[in-house]
Amino acid sequence: MTRHEKYQRLIDACRALPPTPTAVAHPCDESSLEGACEAARLGLIAPILVGPAERIRRVAEACGADIGGLEIVDAPHSEAAAAMAVQLVREGRAEALMKGSLHTDELMAAVVRRDTGLRTARRVSHCFVMDVPMYEQALIITDAAVNIAPTLEEKADILQNAIDLAHALGVAEVRVAILSAMETVNPKVPSTVEAAALCKMVDRRQVTGALVDGPLALDNAIDLEAARIKKIDSPVAGRANVLMVPDLESGNMLAKSLSFLAGADAAGIVLGARVPVILTSRADSLLTRLASCAVAVLVAKARREAADAVK
Repeated sequence: MTRHEKYQRLIDACRALPPTPTAVAHPCDESSLEGACEAARLGLIAPILVGPAERIRRVAEACGADIGGLEIVDAPHSEAAAAMAVQLVREGRAEALMKGSLHTDELMAAVVRRDTGLRTARRVSHCFVMDVPMYEQALIITDAAVNIAPTLEEKADILQNAIDLAHALGVAEVRVAILSAMETVNPKVPSTVEAAALCKMVDRRQVTGALVDGPLALDNAIDLEAARIKKIDSPVAGRANVLMVPDLESGNMLAKSLSFLAGADAAGIVLGARVPVILTSRADSLLTRLASCAVAVLVAKARREAADAVK
C-alpha cells in the first residue's frame, strides 16, 4: 500500500457529495487559509471565512490564495471569530467548524459554552485518524487532545464517539482495543479495571456498534503474532482499527510517536458537538488538512442521514 493511500480513499469518498458548508475560524495564516481554499477547490467544503476581513485578504494576497468567491464574515479578533463561527452553526449556515490560526482552547471554549455553544448530551472528544505507512488500515486513536483524565462515564461517550466515527468513514467491522500497559485486569492499574468495565457496558449494549476488547497492550492490540504468543483469544486482538487510550498524556505520546518515528500522518476531528470540528496543527501537511476536511464531510453526512431517519 502506497503512503497516503488511506487518506486519498477518504477524499475520493467525498467526491460525489456536495461541499459541506464550513465556518473557518480565524484563518489568518498561510497554512490555514491555503488548506481551506484547497478543500474548497476539491469540492470538500464550502468555506465561510470568519475573522478580521482585511487581515484575511492580506494573507490571501501574500500567499496567492484565491478567496474571490468565498464569503468573509468580519470578526475583530480570534475569540470573536470563534464565537461567530459557532453562531453560524447555530443559525444553520454551517454544518462543520474548522480551526484556523487560533489556539485550540479558544475555539473549543466557544464550542462547549453552555448557553451559546454546540453541546449535546454526548461528551465532546477528539479522534486522530492516522495513516500509518506500515499498517494496512487507518487507525483511529482517541482521546489524545481534549479530555485530560476522563472518568469511566466520560470514557463511554469517548468510545461511542469513536465507534460512530468509524462507521461514518465506512469501516465495515469496527474493532476497538481499549489500551493499557497489560492485557490482564489488575486492581493496582485503574485503566485495566475501567477497560473491563467498558467491555461489560458493551455486553449490556450501553455502548453499541463495535467489537470491543480490553485491557490490551499496544503490541497485542495491533499485532496478531504478539496476540498469539500471549494466547489472547479475541476478535479484536491483533486486528484493532480503533485504539482507545487511558488518558490524554498516553494518547498524545502514542500519536506523536507514530508521527515522528513511524512517519504517520494524523488527521484530527472533534466529535460530540452538534457538528464535527476540524482540528489541524500548524505542522500538518496540506494532504493531512484535506483528510481532516474529508473526515468532517463524512461525519456531517452521517449526521444528516441519522436526522432524516428519525423524521
